[in-house]
Amino acid sequence: MSNTISVGKITDYIKGLIEDDPLLRRVSVSGEVSNCKYHSRGHIYFKLKDEKASLSAVLFANVRAGLDFKMKDGDKVIVTGRIGVYKDSGSYQLYADKIELDGQGELFARFLKLKAELEEMGMFDESYKQPIPGLAGRVGIVTASTGAAVHDIITVSKRRNPYIELILFPAQVQGEGAAESIVKGIETLDRLGNVDVIIVGRGGGSIEDLWAFNEEIVARAIFECRTPIISAVGHEVDFTIADFVADKRAATPSQAAEIAVCDMGVLLGRIDYYSERCMGLMNRRIEEAKRGLKTMEVQLLKLSPESKLADRKHRLATLSDRLDGYMSEALRSRRSRLEVLTAGLEGLSPLKKLSGGYSYVSGPSGRAVTTIEAVKAGDEVTINVTDGAIKAAVTGCEKISREDI
Repeated sequence: MSNTISVGKITDYIKGLIEDDPLLRRVSVSGEVSNCKYHSRGHIYFKLKDEKASLSAVLFANVRAGLDFKMKDGDKVIVTGRIGVYKDSGSYQLYADKIELDGQGELFARFLKLKAELEEMGMFDESYKQPIPGLAGRVGIVTASTGAAVHDIITVSKRRNPYIELILFPAQVQGEGAAESIVKGIETLDRLGNVDVIIVGRGGGSIEDLWAFNEEIVARAIFECRTPIISAVGHEVDFTIADFVADKRAATPSQAAEIAVCDMGVLLGRIDYYSERCMGLMNRRIEEAKRGLKTMEVQLLKLSPESKLADRKHRLATLSDRLDGYMSEALRSRRSRLEVLTAGLEGLSPLKKLSGGYSYVSGPSGRAVTTIEAVKAGDEVTINVTDGAIKAAVTGCEKISREDI
């Protein structure tokens, strides 16, 4: 039993043989991807196979920069890395640090060259982009008549707007003659003149599968199209020349339908919202107008001749009442003063004095005799009393001092 060794030791021995081999330290292996799994930590586990064998492989998260596309089952790739042994399972596998689609190098170089040329011509410039209509009634579709792309576009479009009219141009989207078929579809729908927007696209695939949308004749047809075009080629990670030239790029055909077709439920909801808002604004404006009209009506009544005449009448009546008051007060005042003056005059009236037993004497001239010097003996005088006059003759005059009385 001296030749017996443990599993670990034999595995280490095999591991050393493989990993010390210079040929296996840096190797490029071509094959078809199968059983591709993306781990939650970012690692990608897959198998490379051909018609004779399969090889386990892994691309760790820290070298994911070596992958510039989304790898999936069926992809033909070239994986560069080292061959190593995984001790836990006792299996050997390819530890990848770079993965590229088989044949991508030449095609990708052509893609970059054409992209640079068209960009220099200004065909990607935003100033040439046409706006996508917000409420399309008729949508043109250039894609294969079968497959997931057209199904997704129809399903999403009809869900968003059951009344949308879809016009399909069944184009060849892969292989020889595909670019010409796509161009014919674009030109045909554009000539109709009654299509609001055109969706050009297909489902995902390798760079070879999508190559028709990288052809210059397709790019020029999109650029020269008078109808707005939405490009929907491949999956979200796929980019083609058509995406850069189109008026709008959609990540998927479903998203293209969402962009092209208005959601009628949302639209009707907005219409109801704005309708209610408009009605509220209208009612408020009407109420404000009514209040303004009422204010102007009051002001008009105040400024009307009838109103002014009523005001003048009222003011005239007030002034008349006030004048009557002033007149009555003035008359009362004058009457009182007259009574006072009358009483004073009555106190000075000769008749009043005569009625009190007094009389006055007038001389021959008729003037009152107030001094003895006014008459002389022999003059005839008149003595006035209350009920008449007494004629008398002066017999003499005697001067008397009033201080002696």
